[in-house]
Amino acid sequence: MATPRIVIVHRRTELQELLDRHATRGQAEFFLRTRGRSIQDVQGRHDRLTAALASLRAAVPAEWRHAEVERVDLSRFLLTPDDIIAVVGQDGLVANAAKYLKGQPVIGIDPEPGMNPGVLVQHSPRAAARLLQDAALAGTPDRLRCHELTTVTARLDDGQELSGLNEIFIGHASHQSARYRLTVPDGRAERQSSSGLIVSTGTGATGWCASIALERGGRPLPGPRDSRLAWFVREAWPSPITGASLTEGLLEAGETLRVTVGSDQLVVFGDGMEGDRLTASWGQEITVQLGERPLRLVA
Repeated sequence: MATPRIVIVHRRTELQELLDRHATRGQAEFFLRTRGRSIQDVQGRHDRLTAALASLRAAVPAEWRHAEVERVDLSRFLLTPDDIIAVVGQDGLVANAAKYLKGQPVIGIDPEPGMNPGVLVQHSPRAAARLLQDAALAGTPDRLRCHELTTVTARLDDGQELSGLNEIFIGHASHQSARYRLTVPDGRAERQSSSGLIVSTGTGATGWCASIALERGGRPLPGPRDSRLAWFVREAWPSPITGASLTEGLLEAGETLRVTVGSDQLVVFGDGMEGDRLTASWGQEITVQLGERPLRLVA
């Protein structure tokens, strides 16, 4: 086995983005003050992330390789099968990274314990450092115990595909109605005009999907490790040529939801990353089903 490589994933802090935009700390402070905010709060969050990153860097075993990548560069960063991914930030950053992984273990690290839900970033910086040290003493990263979390994958009929840890969204790029033909696993089909579809994993069932299920009176949703997906059509519009009878359901392993595009363009994106999306044109078919590569989240 090749020497393991730790890849630390993080995003720029709000303070760094403010300095990029306003050039000086004084200008950034003035900007925040005009909006009733204090730069001390922004500085505090920056300092906590910086400290978490420093703690993690110091814990990387000397014989292991080490690389870092910001969220915006994930799509261009070359990962290898031997990598261990350390995500430092909020839960959503783990989801952002998941779509680029092929079975590499992920350590979710919360730089601000108590400030985030901690569904995916379950480890403090100190706990993550101990995990790496234990793996180094054992002589193998296989010491890291992982839970496999279900993913969801959308494929276009031209071979393009995209995966998500939380959910896949299919709809119009703007606020216009999305028009398409929906075919569910039992063969029933319906032409629809709606605000789009969401197909969610059990991990995503605590977020966007949960709010939709709650609005509909509450629905049983899958758990993070269940081999099932939940799907919902948002605001289906009944008309003489479109229906609203097929608006929710569950996808079991091996089942497929099919969407045939009935307008100029529909977009497909995962986990809220609209900038990294697929575009399907009139007549193309989109299939959505259980992902083949679960996320291996270090417990």
